[in-house]
Order: sequence, then structure tokens, then C-alpha cells
Amino acid sequence: MRLLELNLGMGNLRSLQKAVEYCGAQVQLSDRPEEIKEADGLLLPGDGAFGRAMQEIHTRDLRHALEEYVQMGGPVLGICLGFQLLFEASEEFGQHQGLGFLPGRLLQFPSNLRVPHMGWNLTYLDTTSRLLRHLPEKAYFYYIHSYRLPGVYPFTTGVCHYGGEFTAIVERENLFGVQFHPEKSGNDGLQIIRNFLKIVEELS
Repeated sequence: MRLLELNLGMGNLRSLQKAVEYCGAQVQLSDRPEEIKEADGLLLPGDGAFGRAMQEIHTRDLRHALEEYVQMGGPVLGICLGFQLLFEASEEFGQHQGLGFLPGRLLQFPSNLRVPHMGWNLTYLDTTSRLLRHLPEKAYFYYIHSYRLPGVYPFTTGVCHYGGEFTAIVERENLFGVQFHPEKSGNDGLQIIRNFLKIVEELS
């Protein structure tokens, strides 16, 4: 299995890499378009600002490779900021276009709430999701974010509540995403990583 973690020069890439290795797989850090196209599975990690991440994607000439990879059915798991990049746009520090693989716009939490939304929060799961196999219907995951996708969509498979309902997990065909950090979320978070590895194995 050739698993790739997209390196945009942002965030703590090593913590996710270590979690994947703990789950029994090797993962390569890369920002090379030709290596994206050859990957069996792709991780979009994230810490940092939406606009800067998209700028890095364009600067490193990764947009076309990512689009081609998704169109060819390559499995993608977006995590935290990587989850947000899957959508059409974000209002974080202005208006920024995302990758647009899924419909939706990331909005700031209401001003009366403490932000970032940080710490463990209960998340309600659709356990028929391939990404959520062997998990309970409710689980706590570790969040740290100031923008969210309000409401639910046909591809929403997990929901969290903080100042209202927001989409916490998505699954549509070969696209998967979690707003929280599974690598920081104990056994249930590691199970999500294991499930993604299983999906990659099944599709390889």
C-alpha cells in the first residue's frame, strides 16, 4: 500500500504520521504532483489558515494533481483543515476558494462562543459509514477549529454540537473527512485511521 500525506509545510505532520504507523502502515510525506497521482491513499492533514493552505496548493502546482486523483477514484481523508479544504469556500480571514470536491462553505462560529472550539466533544455517528466501522453511535473526539460547516448534508456521517449543529464527518464515494483530529482522539480516533487504511486496501 502506498499511502501519501500531503506536505504543505504547515502544521504538525509528524503526529499524524506516527498515528498511521502505530496502526500498522507506512506513510510518505510529499508535495510532488507525480507522487500524488501514484498514491493508493491520500491524507490531507491540517493545522493553520485556509487561505494560506490553498495558496500553498497553487504555489506547489498541486491543484490539478489532486483533482485528477479524486476523479480517478483515489481515496482521500481530510483532517481538520484538510477536511475544510475539500469544500467550496471558507470565510476565514476573507473569502477563499477551496478545492470544491464537496459543496459547502465554512463559516465562523457565532461571536458569543469561545473560539477556537477546542477540546473533547461528543459526536453522533452514522455507523453504516465505511469510515466509522466498529465504532459506537456516539463518541468523543478532540477538536480545535474556529470555522465550521453548519448543518448537515446528504454526505454527512457525523454531527457535533457547538453553538448549533455542524458537520463533523463526511463520506461521499472516495472522499472522507473529519473536522477533529483522529490522531489525538484516543482509541476511537485510531479506529477511524484503521478504517481508512482498510478502505485504501480494499480499493487498491
